Amino acid sequence: MSFLDQVDRDGYEQVVVFRDPEVGLKAVVAIHNTRRGPSLGGVRMWPYASLEEAVQDAMRLAWAMTYKAAVSQLPFGGGKAVIIGDPARHTRPALLTAFGRLVNSLGGRYITAEDVGMRVKDMSVIRRVTRYVTGTSVQSGGSGDPSDMTARGVLAGMRATVEELDGGGRHRSLRGLRVAIQGLGKVGYRLAELLFREGALLTVADLNQSLVRRAVKAFRAEPVSKQAIYRVRCDVFAPCALGGVLNATTIPRLRCRAVTGAANNQLAEPRDGERLHRRGILYAPDFVINAGGLINIAVGFGPGGYNRRRAERRTDGIYRTIKQVFQLARAKRQSPAAAADRLAEQRLNSGRRWKGPRR
Repeated sequence: MSFLDQVDRDGYEQVVVFRDPEVGLKAVVAIHNTRRGPSLGGVRMWPYASLEEAVQDAMRLAWAMTYKAAVSQLPFGGGKAVIIGDPARHTRPALLTAFGRLVNSLGGRYITAEDVGMRVKDMSVIRRVTRYVTGTSVQSGGSGDPSDMTARGVLAGMRATVEELDGGGRHRSLRGLRVAIQGLGKVGYRLAELLFREGALLTVADLNQSLVRRAVKAFRAEPVSKQAIYRVRCDVFAPCALGGVLNATTIPRLRCRAVTGAANNQLAEPRDGERLHRRGILYAPDFVINAGGLINIAVGFGPGGYNRRRAERRTDGIYRTIKQVFQLARAKRQSPAAAADRLAEQRLNSGRRWKGPRR
């Protein structure tokens, strides 16, 4: 399928490829849908192998943000930006300023925030040239790093998922639960900490062995290799790294009862949700359970500015949304992945249509 065919099929409103050779910026902004409001989604910096790979990632992530905002009933649409580069090597201020000018040129149709490879202080640099940015430092009145709220939401959704496994009860303790966490970045490590406090038993894997050693020491976690994590016998498998990890090769290896993780786009293709369903593995759809970070930055951009207690209350609501997904899946006799898509589409198409930025 050609790029233009994909844009047309999936209803993307705008895809911008931008280059500034003077500062070495190569960036993509994908705006999928602005029916509910301006598109909101972070910018990630990653050493993509090609421009085509970067465009595809931005588009997939923007689509997921549309569904994530809709299912969470936020007044925003779905967008995403990517910058081609290595966060450890590329000079930042001039590059970030150029990216900020790109965001500003879109006139408020896209609002950016922190994502993989970016930092809160980077958002402050971008803020100097555009007001269409959120996730700046708490000290400056912003919402700060969204990782903590993402992990909080995954924990809430995990509780709802385990309750579903146990017959649909409420307030199930996570003590003694075996959770296999794939990826110990900012969200994965924070999730491990929250689960440890709950009394869960942890198995962990990450390419960064220093993070693995740290988790072993802090949380008495059991370390395994990046390939062995799929075969760990556990209650819950929690993908918290990059996307596409649930596919025709890995799903048959899983020895878990449920999948609840923080990674975006966990399913390599839509039918992987059906593969999990046929295996009897309960899947908490990623764009529902990992919405805490988006909720956090949405609160920061909303009226009255950032309020942490409001963000926590909205994030804790992920518990109820996951319950709704499972209830809908049972009622329609379909997989949770299909039910989550249905719920998001219902909410996306309800309510008043956004009329665009005020001039």
